[in-house]
Amino acid sequence: MSRRRTPLVAVPLVAVLLTVGLVGCSAAPAPTARPAAPAPSEQATTPAPGGPAGSAPTETFAVGVRQLKLNRDGDRPLPVTLWYPARGEAGGAPQRGATVAAGRFPVVMFSHGLGGRPQDYAALLTRWAAAGFVIAAPTFPHTSRGTDSNVLDVLNQPADVSYALDAVLALDGKAGDPLRGRLATDRVAAAGHSAGGVTTIGLFTAGRDERLDAGVVFAGTGLGVGTAFAGAAAPQLFVHGQADEVVEYAAGKAVYDAVPWPKAMLSLPKGDHGRALLSDGASLRVVSDTTVEFLRWTLYGDAKAKARIAAGATRDDIATLDNHL
Repeated sequence: MSRRRTPLVAVPLVAVLLTVGLVGCSAAPAPTARPAAPAPSEQATTPAPGGPAGSAPTETFAVGVRQLKLNRDGDRPLPVTLWYPARGEAGGAPQRGATVAAGRFPVVMFSHGLGGRPQDYAALLTRWAAAGFVIAAPTFPHTSRGTDSNVLDVLNQPADVSYALDAVLALDGKAGDPLRGRLATDRVAAAGHSAGGVTTIGLFTAGRDERLDAGVVFAGTGLGVGTAFAGAAAPQLFVHGQADEVVEYAAGKAVYDAVPWPKAMLSLPKGDHGRALLSDGASLRVVSDTTVEFLRWTLYGDAKAKARIAAGATRDDIATLDNHL
């Protein structure tokens, strides 16, 4: 798939707005999810929406984890955590270096929040991997925990994600790599939380990467990256707590309203900026189930998954769904 990437330009006003809007956006570390299910089997990938219909895996996979050491331009170290479907008994903790399951799996690029790290989101991301997706999560050089927390550097992160995506997709053809022949390289989504949500929005606006077929934005805002969504239609799912104390719900809703493509917004009336979202079992189940069905539909072309999105989203009165998919 061809792509177009436009660099983001930082200006002083953007710096002030981002600093005010995103300070304290990281999620608290959450326990590793442990889904239970039968052993995995071979699964074929299918096109994104608009292509022939297909079906996503119905079983839950064991999960493996590994690290890639990347560096963009020699001065932007980008270690990437990969969670992936693995062989073995499902339901346990992710196993480092576990054998990749049989099949070809879509890729989801995930961007963490300011002051966060990929492992903070393991409870959610391992559920995605167990459902049949390869998750690639960069640790950003200036917004992760233990760095200078330069919020303005968020504007450089869409290009970081595109660079990391280059490297991840290349593994499918790399001799000797465990993921060789296991990636559905034409089935790719981006997702992110808070500052990572800004990063994700940027990948569909000013820094459009046209390899992306879909996006999932958690507590995101368009500050710095705008709402000029560009390129081919890519369905978007927004998830936002209506009691968000960092990024106002209205700010996320404004970006959602600007999306010209198929879209839905999962709103949690009692949800905060994401800490409770990743540690509260009931809320996490609703969010993870809804996002999994969305990814099954957009990346596997699974029409039955699309039909399940609304039912899962409105379960137990935890959330409401504005659905324009």
